Amino acid sequence: MSLNLPAHLQPILEAEYPRFSPAEMGRRRVAIERLLAEAKCDHLVFVGANRFGAIVGWLTQWPVTQEAVGVHTPGRRDAMYIHYYNHLPLARRLAADTDVEWGGPSAIANAVTELGLRGASRDSVAVIGPITAAQHATLSEAFGKVVSLDRKFVALRRIKSAEELDWLRIGAWLSDLGMAALRDHASSGMSERGLWDVVERGYVAHGGNHGIHYLAMTSMHDPQVAVPAQWASNRKLAKGDCITAEITSTFWDYGGQVLRSFAVGEQPTALYRDLHDTADAAFDAMTAAIRHGTKPSDVVAASGVIEDRGFTTIDDIVHGYGGGYLWPILSSQSRVDGAHPVPDEPFEKDMVLVVQPNVVTKDKRAGVQTGEMVRVTETGVERMHGLPRGFATIAC
Repeated sequence: MSLNLPAHLQPILEAEYPRFSPAEMGRRRVAIERLLAEAKCDHLVFVGANRFGAIVGWLTQWPVTQEAVGVHTPGRRDAMYIHYYNHLPLARRLAADTDVEWGGPSAIANAVTELGLRGASRDSVAVIGPITAAQHATLSEAFGKVVSLDRKFVALRRIKSAEELDWLRIGAWLSDLGMAALRDHASSGMSERGLWDVVERGYVAHGGNHGIHYLAMTSMHDPQVAVPAQWASNRKLAKGDCITAEITSTFWDYGGQVLRSFAVGEQPTALYRDLHDTADAAFDAMTAAIRHGTKPSDVVAASGVIEDRGFTTIDDIVHGYGGGYLWPILSSQSRVDGAHPVPDEPFEKDMVLVVQPNVVTKDKRAGVQTGEMVRVTETGVERMHGLPRGFATIAC
């Protein structure tokens, strides 16, 4: 696979503001209304803040900035109240099927007023999103018991539509560009801060936004760091180092996730070669076990090559993706602290997963990263990333 974006995705990327089709947005409204009916609720309050709250963009196509509180009622146009006032023009343009107003002193108070105008009664309101205690209290005072649909919404997001898969493929391509920039432009003397800059320059000009760029560098001859860090250090890159990286660039709310390791200025040491060979073998075994209808326990069993070769893990080895950090979240057999219970529900077609066997030594001083986002199919998995796999050596 190349790092060229497939031609059929170019129109989405090149649109002034890319939009999902009316059919796709209609599908989402039907799905939400089904959740409301199951909960015996007539109205939904959907909430986001500080660029967080997937429900807002999923339902309205407005990515949350500072705050957004919306009201959804079957058969009615959505209403949404946002901060700041200067965000209104763009929000009204992007959320074209929603009545968008300024939230004023209290967005939740505006939502309560709107619910009253819509005839909301006690115990008839549900909520999705990161609602604060104060917001919840305001809703409860006006309408009694408020039903959280967060878990059901997360479950709803597990299966992706055809349009969502296309947007995720763009996110994967942008993430690959960031990792390729790291591979091609890292040089001796650069700090992790400098590497972050290199990564973002790989995708920003192509329409990508920052998701994560977790990086680590450590000497392969005296390793001290086993997994990428969430904040950059000022350590300088040197010959004989290993760089491990986990990168997500997002296309609006749709990101890829790619993990790779690079030896710097020389071939990997025997230990690092064993670590990466084990990670490759685990990735192959795990993805071979995934298809529609198979159980997560089969994937955990397939990851046993990690323990068979004397290693362990720190991070999760598989997680659902696209709209959040989704089920299933799987840990390797030897990871005890923080391990997740293995669910019994099988994989389903069009689930999207990140398979990431982060293989580390038992003393947790050395480790590698490899892996990427894949789609579950009837017969296996579809690669969504085009960046070549392998333990590349970069010049120093």
